[in-house]
Amino acid sequence: MEMLALQILLLCQVVVGTVGNILLFVHNFSPILTDSRLRPIQVILINLAVANAFMLLLLTYSHDMIDLVPKNPPTDLKCKLAHFFHMVARGTNMCSTCVLSTYQFVTLVPGNWARVMFREISPKVVRYSCYSCWLFSVLNNAYIPMNVRGPKKSHNDSDSQGKRMCSISVVNVDMNYLQFSYDIIFIGIMVWTSVSMVIHLNRHHQRMHYIHNPNQSNRGHAETRAAHTILMLVVTFVSLYILNCICVLFHVSFVESRRWLRNVIEFLALSFPTISPLLLIFRDPRGPCSLYFNVGLEIHVTGKVITEEQ
Repeated sequence: MEMLALQILLLCQVVVGTVGNILLFVHNFSPILTDSRLRPIQVILINLAVANAFMLLLLTYSHDMIDLVPKNPPTDLKCKLAHFFHMVARGTNMCSTCVLSTYQFVTLVPGNWARVMFREISPKVVRYSCYSCWLFSVLNNAYIPMNVRGPKKSHNDSDSQGKRMCSISVVNVDMNYLQFSYDIIFIGIMVWTSVSMVIHLNRHHQRMHYIHNPNQSNRGHAETRAAHTILMLVVTFVSLYILNCICVLFHVSFVESRRWLRNVIEFLALSFPTISPLLLIFRDPRGPCSLYFNVGLEIHVTGKVITEEQ
């Protein structure tokens, strides 16, 4: 009964997360339908939404999390590809979150010269950073296919779950340390930019007590709200990452670890891809309802223009 409840919870998590990331993708990709130029923040969010969706769908397949629908055992090739692309999406997810927090920090840098200089180069820098995230993740996880195999052959008929799960061989300790060091670097950058933003926002809040300019107040409120959203995103990511690492240590330390612990690890691994699009949508300054009206209006306008041209 407990396993069935966990399976249903994981299924709901995958469905909600996938829908949320599709909405986030469409919301930020829709300006292209009207031949508008994407803002750097939209490029990052598109990248993050794609990585989140891949994580949700590929982890579900490679780990065979959901047993509600019977299916044939995956082949060796399918296991390799699914686990490889899942790890690539995971690395891109972490890298994109790091790029997002860094971009938000740079936009808060005081001084007009910094804003003007960054505004000129930011579109190219952000675009190349997003491309680099995918390339870096592919190179960093190139060893994954060599350590993943199809389901183990078992003569035990009662072990139906083991016959449908991809098996992962023991990875070299050096590769584990290398993977962990990359994670620490990205998390360190996120924490550093977040702490710097908190310090800057605190100083900005103190200055606003002595300045009563309406234009600066409105601009400061928008920047503060955006920074708070990124801070919430980073805190959520780091907290879930730490909890996931603790559960993984327990899972590795105890040989006879139960199946529910593995499901908890998978639930934590999918929590950020599920929460992040909802957080970004509902923290939108225009309100979550603007997502639907904005996308619908742009599609309607684009269709009207195409009809008139024909």
